Amino acid sequence: MQILIIGGGGREHALAWKLKQSPRVKKIYCAPGNGGIASVAECVPELAVDDAEGLARFAKEKQIDLTVVGPEAALLAGVVDAFEAEGLTIFGPNREAARVEGSKRYAKELMIKYGIPTGAFRAFSEAGEALAYVREQGAPIVIKADGLAAGKGVTVARTLEEAEEAVKRIMEDRAFGEAGAEIVVEEFLAGQEISLMAFVDGETVRPMVVAQDHKPVFDGDKGPNTGGMGAYSPVPQISDSIVERAVVEILQPMAKGMAVEGVRYRGVLYAGLMVTEEGPKVIEFNARFGDPETQVVLPRLADDLAPILWATAGGSLNEVALTWKDEAAVCIVMASGGYPGPYAKGAVITGLPADTEQGVVFHAGTELRKGNVVTAGGRVLGVTALGTSLQEARKSAYRLVDGVHFEDAHFRRDIGAKAETTDA
Repeated sequence: MQILIIGGGGREHALAWKLKQSPRVKKIYCAPGNGGIASVAECVPELAVDDAEGLARFAKEKQIDLTVVGPEAALLAGVVDAFEAEGLTIFGPNREAARVEGSKRYAKELMIKYGIPTGAFRAFSEAGEALAYVREQGAPIVIKADGLAAGKGVTVARTLEEAEEAVKRIMEDRAFGEAGAEIVVEEFLAGQEISLMAFVDGETVRPMVVAQDHKPVFDGDKGPNTGGMGAYSPVPQISDSIVERAVVEILQPMAKGMAVEGVRYRGVLYAGLMVTEEGPKVIEFNARFGDPETQVVLPRLADDLAPILWATAGGSLNEVALTWKDEAAVCIVMASGGYPGPYAKGAVITGLPADTEQGVVFHAGTELRKGNVVTAGGRVLGVTALGTSLQEARKSAYRLVDGVHFEDAHFRRDIGAKAETTDA
């Protein structure tokens, strides 16, 4: 089997790394790829993730058997639609189905329609109306750009001033361009946040193991939100019964609801959840593998990933069962100084360890330059380690991080700390 992975971040490196282990996979291409992915796949840097026609043409030329879409931008650019029009097998929802991530208002309306637990909300296209509503509701409150904003379009406002600033930044200053032409103002939900992903083929849902991401840039969940500063799995403080409730009350109804709407969903359905006193509620849905959650979930998958992706894309997911390792996994994101704001590129990275059964470094924003691996993004590396317990995996991950160096590197020191008191 020849595989094309679309994307160039840590998630795509994890996908390539896992697929490389499959005896069914003979060759992997990655477009555009990055400096680390080049060690497990042939990178195609001239192809952009939203170049639907170019990617489809490449897949036909190289006789690709299966294409796997990583980033949401490719899904909403219609890459899946272009491939299907050419009769090419591709893993990922089409553009219509991907609206569950591309428009927070659309997703919220579906949740309300099909009785899926989530916070109360209002959507606005006028800043003045939004500000009046925010002042009426008070803080804490959540302000979200309706469209894609690379994980940075959400403000959990603890004060009314923060909320007003967020509305103005998104709608008046256009900090996220057209993604902020409309905003969603949501009820603040208290609790612990978890990420629950599932392979979905129509109404067939195969959940993955749960993970917990760390969005804010600084320790103690301080500072602005990012694309994710680290993750771990399992999440022992969240009971199996809560996860099962989320599958039954959230993932399955959403898959069925979209089918009722005439929307064919094939790919990963990712639910970002808040575990409240009333039970799990949806913060947001994503239409693809999470990043950095994928970097801790895939290392725990005991099965060959290739046939799972093939079955999902081909409509036979009901024939597939998933098995998971008991090991824990922790991923620490090393970022460029200044991220999620402006940051420098081109710093040489040293001390990168060789992959072992206990640890692997997934490259998120790197490139090869004159024989060196250099920084090329905000999130640079996802240093991941496995262990018999979360405590062991966490120690191993930070030990690896302490050996890696690049100028102005930044990372959180508390990834996985929330689970320490419950980790066996």
